[in-house]
Amino acid sequence: MLRETGKLFALGLDVARGFFRRPFQLREFIQQSWFIANVSILPTILVSVPFGAVIALHLGTLTRQLGAESFTGAVSVLAVVQQAAPVVTALIVAGAGGSAVCADIGSRTIREEIDAMEVLGVSAVQRLIVPRVLACMLVAVLLNGVVSVVGVLGGYFFNVILGGGTPGAYLASFTLLAQLPDLWISTIKALIFGFIAGVVASYRGLNPSGGPKGVGDAVNQSVVITFLLLFFMNFILTAVYLQVVPPPGS
Repeated sequence: MLRETGKLFALGLDVARGFFRRPFQLREFIQQSWFIANVSILPTILVSVPFGAVIALHLGTLTRQLGAESFTGAVSVLAVVQQAAPVVTALIVAGAGGSAVCADIGSRTIREEIDAMEVLGVSAVQRLIVPRVLACMLVAVLLNGVVSVVGVLGGYFFNVILGGGTPGAYLASFTLLAQLPDLWISTIKALIFGFIAGVVASYRGLNPSGGPKGVGDAVNQSVVITFLLLFFMNFILTAVYLQVVPPPGS
């Protein structure tokens, strides 16, 4: 376990250093970004709508019971932007894009293409993995914005139109609790989650147990490991953010 963790961490450091090395594989980066976005955009939208609706309905009911209906909008937006958007985005990117990246790298590994590249003096990390990790990060940030917008609109629809709330109170409460750092932490979370998803998928793809079955097992393992790391990192980032950034009015 410790050896595998160390290898994963070392690969993450190699990828981070590869961001600033030349030559940069621009064509590969664009192709991978388009592919990951293509397989992730529709599931992201379909998941974000019910996610935002559930949050809006529960928070709307809770605020009405407490007599604080005027804060429904702000609380819903905070829940969607700070927590739901980056987590949903990371899960989709890891499940759809990361599994495809792992399968691609794993198939190249069992065909010994990675070994052939290393023999020829071509860095597989720089040539294949860095563009894919950057693509996961870019798509995660873009999809995070999509989920935030769709989730907020869904919350408005279910709270105001279906729940009978007041549009003015829903919109005016944004400035009471919400602030610009909430959007920044959401973007930072999506960026880090995309990096983790790309690195874990690439690592498992580089180390399959052997044969096509090993590639399939590596794909499953990459998704599970990424999910565990995402929730762990989300807890750490949220705890740090709440300590560093004071809430409005404090």
